[in-house]
Amino acid sequence: MSNSIKIISQNRKANHNYFVIESIEAGIELYGTEVKSLRNGSVNLKDSWCSIIDGELFVNNMHIGAYEKGNIFNKDPLRVRKLLIHKKEIFKLLGQTKLQGFSIIPLSLYFKGSHAKLKIGLCKGKKLYDKRSELAKKSAQRDIDRAYKEKNRF
Repeated sequence: MSNSIKIISQNRKANHNYFVIESIEAGIELYGTEVKSLRNGSVNLKDSWCSIIDGELFVNNMHIGAYEKGNIFNKDPLRVRKLLIHKKEIFKLLGQTKLQGFSIIPLSLYFKGSHAKLKIGLCKGKKLYDKRSELAKKSAQRDIDRAYKEKNRF
């Protein structure tokens, strides 16, 4: 079995809106037409989040588009999907979300071999001033790189 990784979708807004403290790989429970849609790349993680209900981890608001040839077998694109993860990890995540106010956010969706995996992150929300300072650092680094490139051009 090959463990090649093929990234389907990434949640780029997650790194902008949150500090990612820790990341965990989780399996995801899908139906056949949903897997075919993933292979076509019709998925959106932008506003999705994870919740723990009765000791099980679920991903909410993850949009997987309907498979074109799926007819009656297509499921609701925004349905709640169960994540496959060990109980010990779920209880660890539950403790951190309840006590320290962290959120569980999907970071990326990919195929590892033939299995669909979701990388989830234990995240803490950024304030507006954190976002501004990060943008200022990126802009300053870009200016430094540009000046260095211009200086070494001749």
